[in-house]
Amino acid sequence: MDHKIIIIGGGASALMLASLLPKNTAVLIESNTKPGAKILVSGGGKCNITNTLMGTEYYLGDAGFVQPSLKRFNEKALMRWLERQNLDPVIRKETQYFCKDSAKELVDIFSKESRKQILCLNEEVLEVSKRDDIFYVKTNKKTHTAPAVVVASGGLSFPKLGASGIGYEIAKSFGHTIIKTAPALVGLTVQKDQFFFKALSGVSTEVKIHIGEDVCEGALLFAHKGLSGPAVLDASLYWEKGKIEIDFLPDFSWKSVQGSKKLISSLLPMPKRVTKAFLIQLRLEDKPYHKLSTQELEMLHTLSHYSLAPAGTFGYSKAEVTKGGVDTGEIDSGTMMSQKEEGLYFIGEVLDVTGKLGGYNFQWAFSSAYSCAMSIKGK
Repeated sequence: MDHKIIIIGGGASALMLASLLPKNTAVLIESNTKPGAKILVSGGGKCNITNTLMGTEYYLGDAGFVQPSLKRFNEKALMRWLERQNLDPVIRKETQYFCKDSAKELVDIFSKESRKQILCLNEEVLEVSKRDDIFYVKTNKKTHTAPAVVVASGGLSFPKLGASGIGYEIAKSFGHTIIKTAPALVGLTVQKDQFFFKALSGVSTEVKIHIGEDVCEGALLFAHKGLSGPAVLDASLYWEKGKIEIDFLPDFSWKSVQGSKKLISSLLPMPKRVTKAFLIQLRLEDKPYHKLSTQELEMLHTLSHYSLAPAGTFGYSKAEVTKGGVDTGEIDSGTMMSQKEEGLYFIGEVLDVTGKLGGYNFQWAFSSAYSCAMSIKGK
């Protein structure tokens, strides 16, 4: 037997696990030449580590499954751990913790901490099997053996950074259910009726987006491919198909402008380019608000509940994360171990747990790794 534990993956959850486990416990197998590739590019290269606002309501997934790990190793516990490693994150955007200078600070900590384990880089896992209580992890270089395997291989987003579906294939080979995967925290493409959005590329405006029962607020960015920006990326978590409703005038009261003599383009709290583009689409003249007929007012008021059906998403190459994944109903929420196979664990993004923008996916990676580490140490 080569090792005690084999960790498949070299991203946030894998590196946290390798850092938390006792020395010489595990081998970490990563297909890239260096670990932490996705951490380095996240948050504009500064890595949004976590958030001061934390709870299951920020996640798409089973709250009962997410809660124990978040409670066991929450954002405060993570901050304490990082402080012990001499990392002092800064708060930006009111509640979001980022690395001070660059994401490399966090990757350097993980590189130092995970040196306690054996690192096999530039090595691709092909399949995992089990015989007589021993797992056999076949790679493009050799076959590793151990009594325990932790799948921390992430999702399908960012294929150019080495993302692959190997985690889902391993899960399926041991009888696990995979909840349908899709790109998430990603821009939405539009249909012909909204092609006029493309001319507004680069312009941003504050919105509220309703997707069924869910509401996402923040900036919407018009992009050449459709719609992007924080509110849209969050909306992509909940959207599968069908219509969404966008309030382009959140917190704006139509009553407060009744009888106004101002031109519509000067009256509405949106960038003028956006207002004028909508007026053309609604076939409305940019005239003083008080001169609008009842029918024209009705048309203009649709900007508070503008309905559209996205054509799709920008795809995995532009997605920050993958939603869907290994069914959490088949995983022990206390230990992250499979309920179908003793000694097989799943942590991080490979599971059917996806957070909103704002550091929630990194927090989940670290919290689930902590639950797994405590379980392994206990054994």
